[in-house]
Amino acid sequence: MRLKYVAVSTALSGLLAGLLTLSSAGSAHAATDLYVATNGSDSNAGTLTAPLKTVQRAVDLAQAGTTIQIRGGTYAPSTNIQLLKSGAASQPITLRSYNGERVVIDGENMPYTPGAVGSTIPRPERGALHIEGEYWRLTGLEIIHGPYGVFGLDTSNNVFDRLVTRDNYESGFHLQGSSSNNQILNLDSYGNRDPRKNGESADGLAIKEGAGSGNVLRGARLWNNADDGLDFWMFDNSPILVENTLAWGNGFNRWNLPNYQGDGNGFKMGGNGVAANHTVRNSMAWGNSAGGFVDNNNPGKMKIERCTAWNNPKTGFDFSRSSSTLTKNLAVANATNASLGANSTGSGNSWNIGGSWTFVTTNAGTITGSRAADGSIPSSTFLRPSNGADAGARF
Repeated sequence: MRLKYVAVSTALSGLLAGLLTLSSAGSAHAATDLYVATNGSDSNAGTLTAPLKTVQRAVDLAQAGTTIQIRGGTYAPSTNIQLLKSGAASQPITLRSYNGERVVIDGENMPYTPGAVGSTIPRPERGALHIEGEYWRLTGLEIIHGPYGVFGLDTSNNVFDRLVTRDNYESGFHLQGSSSNNQILNLDSYGNRDPRKNGESADGLAIKEGAGSGNVLRGARLWNNADDGLDFWMFDNSPILVENTLAWGNGFNRWNLPNYQGDGNGFKMGGNGVAANHTVRNSMAWGNSAGGFVDNNNPGKMKIERCTAWNNPKTGFDFSRSSSTLTKNLAVANATNASLGANSTGSGNSWNIGGSWTFVTTNAGTITGSRAADGSIPSSTFLRPSNGADAGARF
């Protein structure tokens, strides 16, 4: 009998020890979450029931592996939120909306909103969200009225997922300097303008004046921005992959800016003679004030595959100053559908096939409306060729 008692006692002790270990592990895991709410206090512990008040305080407390959960509401700090520390490859720092609640970071109270005409924004003050750290994951945030929306400088190995960057006083989303292996997924960036530069600079998305391999843009919608939808100006010898992305309505002076200088291309693939072999697949540009897809004097060897340019008042596909390869693209109702120059080549494109082209529908309502639950662009027959030809983008 005693032996049985000892065995049972030992088993119970082991079970209790196991439960304590699980409890301890659960507590340790919970401690990696910090919560922020508009009714919180920065003297709180940062729990769900005692949240912090400011995003910056949570960032300052975060370590590799921390998830910062922001409750719904509008946060309007007087200085920009700076993400200067880094996570790790196996333990990124996550900054996200809590449970899908709508989180708005409003930069209207920050300096340079807007800057004076001709002024320069100091680099540390660029972006309502300014990131120089690495291994961050930003998810489900709306950034508005900032001196840039998101501004990344010398930043790598980040994931930017389901962000909205709108109505900022410079580009909605901007990466610069030595920046590699960033994923920008399902971005909506629109209505961005730059009074200090008369519309010359504010793009939906810009990856400019730097270098870095492995950057990917996928599932973006870039519209009604002052300058271009997308701009890869002088991103040197660093191929960027673009897939499933839309650009429309860019380059119009919707804000009555004086001496307006917005360029108005859907996809501007570089410039100033700096070579980079970018790839664009399954993307569309329509109704911009200038061209659809343009090399802009990037002399590189780009690949433009299964893209559609429609109703742009300049050239649908202008790769006249590069050595690019264009495959199965569709260009309709642009002033000039394609200009490939002496060195770019193509096959299976609408201008190679010839004939007249019509679409199943020119109603963009579905593709420009609410995103799917997973953040993707909804399926649509918008700009699909009526004849079923294997050319152009499909969504």
